[in-house]
Amino acid sequence: MRYNFEYERRVRAGFVGCGGHAFRNVYPALRYAPVDLVAVCDHDLDRARIYAREFGAQRAYGSSAEMLEREQLDAVFIVTNYDEQGRPRYPVLACAAMEAGAHAWIEKPPASRVAEIEQMMATAQRTGKFVQVGFKKVFFPAIVKAQAITAQPDFGPISSIYARYPQSLPAAERRGDPRAMLGFLDHLFHPASIIHFIMGPVSELLYAREPRSGASATTLRFRDGGIGTLQLVAGQSGTSPLERLEVVGHGANVVVDNGAKLTYYRRGGRGPGGYGRQPDYIGADAEAPLFWEPEFSLGQLYNKGLFLLGYAQEIQAFCDSVLTGTPPAKAGLADALALMRWYEAYSQPAGRWITL
Repeated sequence: MRYNFEYERRVRAGFVGCGGHAFRNVYPALRYAPVDLVAVCDHDLDRARIYAREFGAQRAYGSSAEMLEREQLDAVFIVTNYDEQGRPRYPVLACAAMEAGAHAWIEKPPASRVAEIEQMMATAQRTGKFVQVGFKKVFFPAIVKAQAITAQPDFGPISSIYARYPQSLPAAERRGDPRAMLGFLDHLFHPASIIHFIMGPVSELLYAREPRSGASATTLRFRDGGIGTLQLVAGQSGTSPLERLEVVGHGANVVVDNGAKLTYYRRGGRGPGGYGRQPDYIGADAEAPLFWEPEFSLGQLYNKGLFLLGYAQEIQAFCDSVLTGTPPAKAGLADALALMRWYEAYSQPAGRWITL
């Protein structure tokens, strides 16, 4: 891993948005990527000037339109909030960046409906620019390794996947209101992006909702085979581990707990002898589970939140795409479209199969 100042060639970038999330997680990640932060902008110009001083930008603007008009940029990072109707601002801002000749990196959720993703795709096709979405979960080291394990021949074809995440689904009569759906839209993409990354697109789904907490359970079928379950566990304790993932192949499975602890249960057994005759639960070393988790004693990059949570890696991947002129291999608009179709499926009644 190289630091920002060690790159000979860097992306001339602008940044739209000077909020708390950007301050904590996105601007700091630029220190580990080939980025020349030329300008930042925010509707609060004084705040933009503070961010420019803090993160080394040359200029600050009070509007993105002015920044795009005055600066020659290779790329624009966009981290903003929702509009008055509760819709993400990214489709309009990303299209404006592409029209100005810049690639765009946008936070999730990328849009509020499929049509907005299609609009960005049309603009990308016309301008020759691309968009990468901040699906950070698919850049988690534990998730990247889990996906690589499932692709190995020894793992076998994936038979099923299970993901657990705390989120409430609003009642059916409220799902037409973007403001009521804001939390669900914002958080569904976390577990959904992981499932999509490992399994590919969903072909159809069926869900049920528990009315008191808004918890839901969704059964999934995938285009390339396999089945899955997404459990949105509204009502769990705030002290509970946040999430869990398990992928099952044929004779092997891999588990990721809380986004960081990875266990690979390789093909094997618990010892010789038939049922009722095994005196030892320790199997052969060559078949023993493999286990990884970070240490937090050393000042390494791998135990920093920016790297554990994939922020640095997704920014690095985007910059590599910009410098090489190649669209992102993951977290692009095609992935966003598949996940937005998944989100829209929850506007249909529960208890029946829904084709995506």
